[in-house]
Amino acid sequence: MHDAIGIPACFSAGATHQKPVDHDPAAVIRSGQSVCMSVYSTKIAGQCRLITITWCKNLLLHGLSVSVQGQEGVDDYRCKVELKPWYFWRKTGAKQFMVDGITVDVVWDLKAAKFNGETEPQSDYYVAIVCEEEVVLLVGDQKKDAYRRTGCRPSLIEPILVSRKEHLFGKRKYSTRIKFHEKEKGKGKFHEILIECNNNNNSVTGSGSDPELEIKIDGNQAIHVKHLQWKFRGNESVDVNKTKVEVYYDVHDWLFSSGPRYGMFIFKPIPSESAGCSLSTTTPVLTNHQKSRSGLEDEDDDNAGGSSGFSLLVYAWKVE
Repeated sequence: MHDAIGIPACFSAGATHQKPVDHDPAAVIRSGQSVCMSVYSTKIAGQCRLITITWCKNLLLHGLSVSVQGQEGVDDYRCKVELKPWYFWRKTGAKQFMVDGITVDVVWDLKAAKFNGETEPQSDYYVAIVCEEEVVLLVGDQKKDAYRRTGCRPSLIEPILVSRKEHLFGKRKYSTRIKFHEKEKGKGKFHEILIECNNNNNSVTGSGSDPELEIKIDGNQAIHVKHLQWKFRGNESVDVNKTKVEVYYDVHDWLFSSGPRYGMFIFKPIPSESAGCSLSTTTPVLTNHQKSRSGLEDEDDDNAGGSSGFSLLVYAWKVE
């Protein structure tokens, strides 16, 4: 679908079946914008499909994109919205596009949305996806307003959040917040994640640097990796409020590449029945299973397809 309004740089306009921005790191760097993607699985247009809600942000605008998986997962159908500060009338509206010949409506109200400096709104908004007189996906906290405006009933099938991907930019610190389970209701159930890479230069001995990686969850140290130049790829299992979370990391490019480059992190909650079968807590697991950077991406794509539970994938871009 071609839109009459402009498209944010991180959403390349015109190409309906284009490669998603998260699979094209060069496009992310060119855009210079933070990107956040949430992938849901639900029934729409007669089939169970993936729906991706993507937000992007730079100094001047926020952008919203909705894509629906096509037949056999090959093609995506997209609807894009640009929200500039001076386009107040664009902060509420609706658009239509076709999915396999069936009309899909995207209805949004962001006029009172509170972003609080984040890429996606934190409160006072809704984005509703409507198909065949059902609200098949609704994000945001103004659910009553969404149902009243659309005049449609909620779908009998509850959407499942299967994957979330974020592109974060910084010099050495990166932060995000996430619910590891959708059943975790209330503000207190969001978990704060802080990723920090330190080059511990020894100014006394002049011995150079000994980079370290530290990951904190809710202010508590979850992972601390010393001698990162030898342990740049690995995984550990940590406990977060009695939930076992497997954390994978790959920061090879941080250490051995130049220019803008990213480290990759996956946070994957382990179901309680399989927590005892967690992969391991040491780096050699990834080596034994040949878990390269592409392997991490492939694993997350498998999760998005519904073969496993929720996972958070973070691209942490190091900008000098």
